Amino acid sequence: MLNGICILPVIPMRKIKSDTSEMINQVLFGESFKVLKKQNKWSYVELFHDQYQGWIDNSQYIITKKNTQNFIISNKKYSNIKIKSIKQPLLLGSFVPQNKQLRAQINIEENLHFCTIKPVDIWFKKIANKYLNTPYLWGGRTPIGIDCSGYTQMVYRFFNIQLPRDAHQQEKKGAELKSIQKIKVGDLAFFEKNKTITHVGIIIGKNKIIHASGKVRVDLINKKGIFNLESQSYSHKLKSLKRIFNY
Repeated sequence: MLNGICILPVIPMRKIKSDTSEMINQVLFGESFKVLKKQNKWSYVELFHDQYQGWIDNSQYIITKKNTQNFIISNKKYSNIKIKSIKQPLLLGSFVPQNKQLRAQINIEENLHFCTIKPVDIWFKKIANKYLNTPYLWGGRTPIGIDCSGYTQMVYRFFNIQLPRDAHQQEKKGAELKSIQKIKVGDLAFFEKNKTITHVGIIIGKNKIIHASGKVRVDLINKKGIFNLESQSYSHKLKSLKRIFNY
């Protein structure tokens, strides 16, 4: 089976093999995948980091000799990288391959230094806040555009925790919290409509949540749900609270 890697800043993953199809996800620079089907213009792929599947354009990735999970996560909001002597943006949360053979194949030129994100309780807020005011984009996973579960997945990535792609999948992870009084920074809150998980956000304070709704924003949360500070009304009904990790 063939393996591939994204060497552009970000590429769309489509629901069906068409440029006009719904974008269900994005593949960031350095993310690799299995090529399950390869046709004239399109490939059906499965990402290694979360097993998400979809169609991508053949011209937007390259085949690699082998899969390697040896990489550094870019935790700078603004930086650049050279690929085949062409300067391009390196978006927050991208993977920078460290394997020498792979770097030679891609022809990477970079001399970037990234922050050590410890202690976690302080850096969790810092990383989460790097996405503030990012516009909501269905299928998005970058500071240019992001959706609610793409946002939570990306923030947790910096702390070596790989969440699934979609909110209903993420809700199955972690330990359930029975009371909102027990929440702490980094816990996930899930919200429902007609008994279906429709939204997810990250607790960043005793009664505060950061989430992608219109844009990445901070609102209040209580046992009823999210209270939107701009509209002065409830926007999402609380379904469950989960603790994904302890620190």
